[in-house]
Amino acid sequence: MQGAIARVCMVVAAAILNRPLLFPKENITLPEQDEEMMARMRQHEERLKKEQAKLEREFSQRDSRQEETSSEEGYRWYFWSTVSFVIFFAIEMCRVDLADPKICPVEDDDESGSVPPRMMVPDKQILRNFCDKCTYASGHENWRVREFVEGFTDDLLESLRSMCDRNTDMEVGDFVGIGSMFESWKVCTPLMCDLMVPFSPPDPHSFQYDLWCSSSRDMPPDMQGCGKISVSRLGEEEVGCLCGSADLGEDMLCLLHGRNDAVKFALGPDELLCSKGTHFLAKDQVMKWFQVSVTKAWGRISHKYDFEVTFRNLDSAGALKIRFRSGKVVVLNLIPVVQLGDTDAYFVSHFPSDRDSLPDPYWPLSLSVYERNLMKHLAKHLPQTSCHLHCLQIVTFLHRKQSRLTGQSALTSYHLKTAVVHLLLRTRTAAWGTESLERRLQDVFSFLQRSLQEKKLHHALIGNSKLPEEVQVPEIFRKAEPINLFRSLVLQTDLYAATLKHFQEMLRNAPVLLEEYTPYSSNGSLRHSLQEGL
Repeated sequence: MQGAIARVCMVVAAAILNRPLLFPKENITLPEQDEEMMARMRQHEERLKKEQAKLEREFSQRDSRQEETSSEEGYRWYFWSTVSFVIFFAIEMCRVDLADPKICPVEDDDESGSVPPRMMVPDKQILRNFCDKCTYASGHENWRVREFVEGFTDDLLESLRSMCDRNTDMEVGDFVGIGSMFESWKVCTPLMCDLMVPFSPPDPHSFQYDLWCSSSRDMPPDMQGCGKISVSRLGEEEVGCLCGSADLGEDMLCLLHGRNDAVKFALGPDELLCSKGTHFLAKDQVMKWFQVSVTKAWGRISHKYDFEVTFRNLDSAGALKIRFRSGKVVVLNLIPVVQLGDTDAYFVSHFPSDRDSLPDPYWPLSLSVYERNLMKHLAKHLPQTSCHLHCLQIVTFLHRKQSRLTGQSALTSYHLKTAVVHLLLRTRTAAWGTESLERRLQDVFSFLQRSLQEKKLHHALIGNSKLPEEVQVPEIFRKAEPINLFRSLVLQTDLYAATLKHFQEMLRNAPVLLEEYTPYSSNGSLRHSLQEGL
C-alpha cells in the first residue's frame, strides 16, 4: 500500500511540474522565426503523452494484481516515473531558455529600497520632447557663449602676463577648455565654462613630480590619482653652475650669470608658492596668487567691456560670474593647473564641483584632455545620429534637479560621464543610434545602480585596457592599477546612504522632472524654459 501511495505522489509531482503555473507564459516570448523549434517541442509533447498513457496502463494493471507485483517490475515503474519527471523538467527549462532575453520580469523592491531602473525610464515621447526642446535648441547658444568666453579669457590672461615680472613671477600659459561645454553635452543653466590655465616657475626653477603610481611613490592609500609637485632649481637636482648652490657673497659675481640672474636663485619658498618650510607647491598659495593676479588683470581691461565681473566663491581662485545688462549670466571657472611634463595630463588645484579639496601638498590629476579626445574618437565610429550625448544630458539634468530637491551627495556629473564612457567602450557602436535612446538610458541607470551597490566605479582611463591606442593615453596611466572613484563611499557609511537615497529618488522622479521641464506643451505654447527649471 505504501508503495502505491509513493507511486501516486511521483506521478502527481510530475504533473504539477508540467503545469504552466510554475512557469507563467506571460513572462515568456518565443521568437516567431523558431518554427522548427516549436515543431520539435510538439513532437516531444506527443511522445510524453504516449509515455503517460503507458504509465497509466501499467498503474491500473498493478492495482489489479494487488500483492503479486514483482520487485523487478516495481523498479521498472519507478524508473519510468523518474524518466518522466526529468523529461517534464527539461521541457520547461527549454521553454524558459527560448524566451526573449530582452524581456525580463521586474523584481520587487528589496529591503534596501533599491528601485529597478527599468520601471523609472520615461517613455519615448517624453525623452524625444526633452531632447528636441532642451538640447538641440541650446546648441547654437552654447557655441556663441563658448566663443565669447574664449575671447574674453585670452584678453584677461594677456593682461595678467603684462603685469608679471619674468624674473620672479610665475609664467602663465594658454588656457585649455574642458568639461561639458567643450564636449558639446552641456544642457543646464546658467551656462558654465571650465578652463584650465597652466603656469610654470621662472627660470632656472622647474617642477618635479611624484605620482601615486610611480615606482618611488610615497602616497597614502586615499590619495590615489594624486601627486606631489616640488620646486627645484639649477644646482639642487642637477649639475650646473656653482652660483646656484653656493653663497658667493655680495662682492662676488658669476661671470656666466649676471647680477639679475643671481636674483633668480635667491627666490624663497613663499615667492615660489611653496608650503612653509618645504619645497612642495601649495594649493592654497597658488589660489591666493591667482586670485590676486586675475583681479588686477581685470582692473586693467574692465573699461573695454560693458558687463560686470564678480567672484562667485572666494575659496575658488577663478570662479567668475559675468552679468550683462540684459540680465544674462555666464559662469566662468579659471582653474590654475600644472602640466605633467610634455603630456596632456594636468595637476589641478581644485575641481569646481568638489566640496572638500585635498590637503596640501597633494594635487589631483586631471585627464580631461584625453577624455575629450576619447569622446571625439568614439564619435567618429558611432552612428551619425548617436544618442550618447543625449544620455549624458538627460542624466546630468536629472542629477542637477534632484540635488536641488534633496541636497548634495557624493554623486557628481563626472561619475555620470564615467559611466557613459564605460558603456561606450563595452557596447557595439551600432547600438547607439537615436532610436535606441530609451534602452541606452536604461543601461546607464542600471550600470550606475550596480556600481553604487558594489561601491565601485573605476576611472575610465586609468588602468583601462579597452582604451583605443589612438587616444594616446600615457603608458604609465594605462598600466596603473584601476582607481575606484567610489572609494569614499566605502569609508563613509552616512555618505553612502545619502548618495544611494539621492539616486533612488532621482529614478523615481525622472519621468515627472523631464515632462515638467520640457519647454513646450503639447499645444505648442511656451510652458517652461530650461533656465527657469534650473
